[in-house]
Amino acid sequence: MTGDDARDGVALTNLDQGLFDGANAAKRDLVDYLDAVADRIIPELRDRPLSVIRVRPGQKPFMQKNVSKYAPPWVRTVPLWAESSRREVSYVLCDDRRTLLWLANQRAVEFHPTLLLAGQRDRPTYLVLDIDPPSAGEFGLAVRAAYLVRQALAEAGLAGAVKTSGAKGVHVFVPVAQATSEEAAAVTRALAARAERLDPALATTAFIRQDRAGKVFLDSTRAGGATVAAVYSPRVRPGVPVSFPVAWDDLDRVAPGDFTGDTGGQGAGDARGQAAGSRPPRRRGGSGVNDVGVVAEVHPAGIHRLDPVQRVPPGRGVARLTGRQVVAGRAQVLERGVGRVPDQHVGRAVGRLDDDGLMADGVAGRGDHIQAGQQLGVPVEQLEPRVHEIEPVIQLR
Repeated sequence: MTGDDARDGVALTNLDQGLFDGANAAKRDLVDYLDAVADRIIPELRDRPLSVIRVRPGQKPFMQKNVSKYAPPWVRTVPLWAESSRREVSYVLCDDRRTLLWLANQRAVEFHPTLLLAGQRDRPTYLVLDIDPPSAGEFGLAVRAAYLVRQALAEAGLAGAVKTSGAKGVHVFVPVAQATSEEAAAVTRALAARAERLDPALATTAFIRQDRAGKVFLDSTRAGGATVAAVYSPRVRPGVPVSFPVAWDDLDRVAPGDFTGDTGGQGAGDARGQAAGSRPPRRRGGSGVNDVGVVAEVHPAGIHRLDPVQRVPPGRGVARLTGRQVVAGRAQVLERGVGRVPDQHVGRAVGRLDDDGLMADGVAGRGDHIQAGQQLGVPVEQLEPRVHEIEPVIQLR
């Protein structure tokens, strides 16, 4: 077998190269897995501006938003204005198998679509709560917190679907209709606050890591133009785990490492066979798991039945940092712009944190606002491809 191939008119190259350190997989395994689940992942990506995390040989993983200049003409894109960087960004729309295979050949491992459709810039289709346990070995705590969110949803007349994040926690998706980004963000915060009150010894909405006291973080900041790892997306983690939908009744019987493209060391050909039989990749060490689509019955946002936006004491942090705090001056409510970028910080990267560091969304411009859930990092010219350290406290005035 050679290291090159072609599928659906897409040339696939260097397939026998290792994927990344700790993956225990080759580029061919990534291509085979994504091809096997194309009929499942493409509906979750279709018509949504897409960011991907790529891993080039010998380099750190990096997040790419702007489409590569050498992209084939048949790759659909959508231009979006990035306020922070004062420029237009062309995002890929992964609407078909051919585009998915092209991205796989670019070594795109993680797929992070927006919660918005390309043609509906201020109408998110989902609310998302990212449930993050204090450490990778405490997935059971994340499960317990997810059940709190489910209870909070039920009390508000809503319902959601759950999936493993592919990292250390879970994501709860709540389909919505006819809600603006601002309304969806307010509802998401209110749901997190309600779930926290159900068991404050277990869950917290504290953005500052030191304030969480070992509790599960209910992250409600993924709203508006935010992205989230798509269901069925692989993750750049040891063993290449996959974000996978799980029935609520099965959630306490699974673990993040159960779901991979290479199920229990079996070949990618077996995964292709499973997909051809309309079955999801199997859970390691067990039988097939029934497919639970992320799209559930669509509900109105139900804002009138939810609690008010959570208040933040003056001067408290309104964005989460690893071991550091961003101060918001006179900010009273955790919503929209909460502080203007000081002149001395113009040119710094603006983005959101994941477990590894800052993923830059753009560059702070003069007069820009820092949004809830965003952070200022080092000057953009000092950025590594994706991961870097955050500078000390930055005062927003």
